[in-house]
Amino acid sequence: MKTPRLTLPVFLVAAFLLFILVTQSAYIVDETERGIVLQLGRPVGETKGPGLHFKLPFIQNVLYFDARILDYDSRPAEILTRDKKNMMVDNYSKWRIVDPLRFYTTLRTLPMGQARLDDIIYAELRVLLGRHTLTEVVTTKRSQIMEELTLKSNELVQEYGIEVIDVRIKRTDLPAETQRAVFNRMIAEREREAKTYRAEGEETAANIRSQADRERVILLAQATRTAQHLRGEGDAEAVKIFGEALNRNPDFYEYMRTLEAYKKTFHGNTQIILTPSSPFLRLLQEQ
Repeated sequence: MKTPRLTLPVFLVAAFLLFILVTQSAYIVDETERGIVLQLGRPVGETKGPGLHFKLPFIQNVLYFDARILDYDSRPAEILTRDKKNMMVDNYSKWRIVDPLRFYTTLRTLPMGQARLDDIIYAELRVLLGRHTLTEVVTTKRSQIMEELTLKSNELVQEYGIEVIDVRIKRTDLPAETQRAVFNRMIAEREREAKTYRAEGEETAANIRSQADRERVILLAQATRTAQHLRGEGDAEAVKIFGEALNRNPDFYEYMRTLEAYKKTFHGNTQIILTPSSPFLRLLQEQ
């Protein structure tokens, strides 16, 4: 009896079914990922590493998780320090999924994992910053706080299959209301300092002007005294010269004095009534 030969259509159908079966059974996990097999939504077996793997077709599917280090930048949050100062803290974290199976059973999705990580880090950040003053947070103990925050956060997220590698405080700011209050206080302090400087400057200027006025009065008094002294000496010298001239030639001295008297008397339209025998006209009569 002869065996029936497969026709071309039957062969093509068989090849297509085999292709579908292979594609639904085999899957590849990339070296940057880890995978878990889900059967009707529930995980089956262990976490799959990089390479080629197989699963039951149609009833099982593969869920992939990134095995690389992930970054999460949280939103700035307001935190109260030990010295009762409000501050806005902006932080980011580096983390990765080390146990995809546990991560899926506890958190399911990556956004849920980031939200849970954010809650844990923020809670620990509030506790740690509440133990330190604003100055310590900003300067002296900043590195120590970040190290403690990383260690504590990593301990708390291990139950979710997560490892926290690093948590960093990238920025610390004062709230908007506090910033305005600080700026207003700084402006008031600068204005007060400016008023103090202006008052000191005006006082110094007044002292300088007073000192200058006092020195001016002293200089004028000294100059007046010197001038009077010189005039006195000059007058004395003139009297001496006149005396000497009078002693040497009294007639000539009298003659010059009479001429000076004529010069001062007879000028302009001056009218003088004198008798011809007046001694004042003696020199005119002689001419």
